[in-house]
Amino acid sequence: MIRYILAWVFTFEGMFLMLPAIVGGIYGEKQGLVYLAIAAGCLLVGTLSRIRKIRSKVFYSKEGFVAVSLSWIIMSLVGALPFFITGDIPAYEDALFETISGFTTTGSSILSNVEALTHCSLFWRSFTHWIGGMGVLVFIMAVLPLSGGSIMHLMRAESPGPAVGKLVPKIRHTAMILYGIYIVFTLVEIIALLITGMSPFEAMTLTFGTVGTGGFGVLNDSIASYSLASQIVITTFMIICSINFNVYYLLLIRKTKEAFMNQELRYYLGIVFGSALLIAINIKGSFDNFFMAFHTALFQVASVSSTTGFATTDFNLWPEFSKTILVLLMFVGACAGSTGGGIKVSRLVVFLKAIKSEVMSITHPRSVQKVQTDGRPLSNDAVRRVLCYLGAYVIIVLASILLISLDGKDMTTNLTAVMATFNNIGPGLNLVGPTSNFGDYSVFSKIVLMFDMLVGRLEIFPLLILFAPGLWTVPKRRLAKKKKNFE
Repeated sequence: MIRYILAWVFTFEGMFLMLPAIVGGIYGEKQGLVYLAIAAGCLLVGTLSRIRKIRSKVFYSKEGFVAVSLSWIIMSLVGALPFFITGDIPAYEDALFETISGFTTTGSSILSNVEALTHCSLFWRSFTHWIGGMGVLVFIMAVLPLSGGSIMHLMRAESPGPAVGKLVPKIRHTAMILYGIYIVFTLVEIIALLITGMSPFEAMTLTFGTVGTGGFGVLNDSIASYSLASQIVITTFMIICSINFNVYYLLLIRKTKEAFMNQELRYYLGIVFGSALLIAINIKGSFDNFFMAFHTALFQVASVSSTTGFATTDFNLWPEFSKTILVLLMFVGACAGSTGGGIKVSRLVVFLKAIKSEVMSITHPRSVQKVQTDGRPLSNDAVRRVLCYLGAYVIIVLASILLISLDGKDMTTNLTAVMATFNNIGPGLNLVGPTSNFGDYSVFSKIVLMFDMLVGRLEIFPLLILFAPGLWTVPKRRLAKKKKNFE
């Protein structure tokens, strides 16, 4: 069954690679032929892998996690080939870094001159954000006839957030609704950016980076060169796409009160606008008026909290207070069920309520304390999963900082480099700030940061399962059964 899923991953990646090939044809770039050849190869591999029919299209939780992890690794390995073969990114490890950064919607880059890339490579670089934003397997779920249980295992492994729920009784229809909302947001933003005066190419590529909350642009100064109207559109959609998509479904079916009473939504918007106000007050001396200070602050807060990674200014030059707020926002991230990364607001809410519950149980030992969200009690298993996630998060972050410190860079650079990659944000501070890149890190450190991007996007456990001791060994009971059938 895993082979069946991977075959479709090759097929869809081949279809996706056709688009930059078309862009190359439009702009008369011979590099488009490379994309076309790789697309044909992917389609061939996908087709040949599906010739042998599978007995059952049902699989279980472990297979779901493995299928998702392998899918993302294969997508990245193949997706890096066009950058490398065309020569746009000469070193394969750098091409792989850029591709993983794209698919995981991180936006961290090793490129010092983005504008030197061909149009087809710029398009593919940004389009990887759009593919990875909602997840290619969510798309596969929407179009393939898999069983409901199998789809849920895939969705649980790929979708961002502590829990995955159904919007409608059939999980396949849930996937279709999510992608429908995603496509609508994409089209609306493209139209809005065209109205502000952007070229169609820029409007499309920046929309892919915004809706997918990725952050790759087509200019070296990110978004700074664009008009105020364009920046306001991008700010708006960064916030929109960092909110749980379930909220939009509730609005769609006219459950307005339930949508706006969502606890995570209220906390998230409070964090975004509260942080923007504090930073605006702190940096207002550098601007002619408070409106521009607030606009700049809100753009950067939305960019970091949504884990998009665009920039309109070099926030490395901001006061320490403002930079500290941005670093704290890197930890928080976006909402569960959005295209954003980070720990997620919902997890932090559960964590803080678990602490409160523990304090209350100590002071009132006879009372029954339950962690609740949106008025509903959470099971002990749900709370345990959140605490385990946070524990694993801290361990991996600390280990990553230790490993990349071998390169000899300063603590702020290393800390924010790990935070920016693990939380899928993009730029950090100091040597990896918005006007710099990750190109100076060694190959070893880049591998560590690539792992962080993948493990952060897949929310740790799907990728860690690949290293589980018993995963790749066949149980003795199953071996005995196969031997008996053979005899």
